[in-house]
Amino acid sequence: MRLVQLQTNERRAVALVDEPVLRLLRDASSVYELAQEAITSGASFQDLVRSRVTDETISYDSVYQGESDWRLLTPLDHPDGASRCLVSGTGLTHLGSAKSRQSMHTMKEEQLTDSMIMFRWGVEGGKPAAGHTGTAPEWFYKGDGSILRAHGEALDVPAHAEDGGEEAEIAGIYLVDASGRPIRIGMAAGNEFSDHKFEKRNYLNLAGSKIRTCSLGPELVIDPSFASVSGKVSILREGREQWAKDILTGEDEMCHSLANLESHHFKFENHRRPGDLHVHYYGACVLSFGDGVELADGDVMEMSFEGFGRALRNPVHVTHETAQPVTIQTLH
Repeated sequence: MRLVQLQTNERRAVALVDEPVLRLLRDASSVYELAQEAITSGASFQDLVRSRVTDETISYDSVYQGESDWRLLTPLDHPDGASRCLVSGTGLTHLGSAKSRQSMHTMKEEQLTDSMIMFRWGVEGGKPAAGHTGTAPEWFYKGDGSILRAHGEALDVPAHAEDGGEEAEIAGIYLVDASGRPIRIGMAAGNEFSDHKFEKRNYLNLAGSKIRTCSLGPELVIDPSFASVSGKVSILREGREQWAKDILTGEDEMCHSLANLESHHFKFENHRRPGDLHVHYYGACVLSFGDGVELADGDVMEMSFEGFGRALRNPVHVTHETAQPVTIQTLH
């Protein structure tokens, strides 16, 4: 089951994807409200959605191409505002080739970078047996819900940034129920946009390189298969494919299990505040930056995953301004 959120000037709605149309749901203006209703009532979320499907349809092509009065929103947001949504992610999660893994294990400890040491810890302890705690993954903060962008919306390279680069990933979307229990509503394709030049200068710049706009969608997939998910990521420049690669994600392609990633994210008490949303990116396996590609203003980043609906596309917007220091005023 795949859902989208949409909006016109007069109306906001949730729709079931039924290619080539979107079927609007009655009495549903947000996925959040539907999920809360399912949780509090104990009903099946998918059954609840099916019970709300109407005969009112919209051409998905026209919405997807931006040719409709309806526009796509991110597939989930919080009705009380962006501050009730935490956006984060984990890195060093995906397995490399067998050759690179072998070379990593044959290197002496003092030759390994801190990143490679942490990656090796994940390979060795990222998939614990049920009931056991595995190795903690690399974790980073992206921002609150205000940084999320929908399909078709630009991702910004701010004036203070050194660059911006795509990171094609799948993200988990979670709602914390009234008792403080995290519940995974579904997953969505995502672009965990980052400043790779800044990070490359020193790995301690990772935290700052991640605080950027990022995208999600266009579709929320309910209970998807996440064993081994194939996909493709492309960079389009002036309508032509500048760079592209096939990608693989999912638990079989990762050194951490999904349960381990989730357990370590939600072990923090402040990540279990009732009513909050969490968007958590699971990590990328391929970057155009790694192949020497530097994204330019107007480039379009496109990524798709098998079973996750239509491709997510976002243009790059480079801020052509000079960064200025932020002046702080003292309260007297």
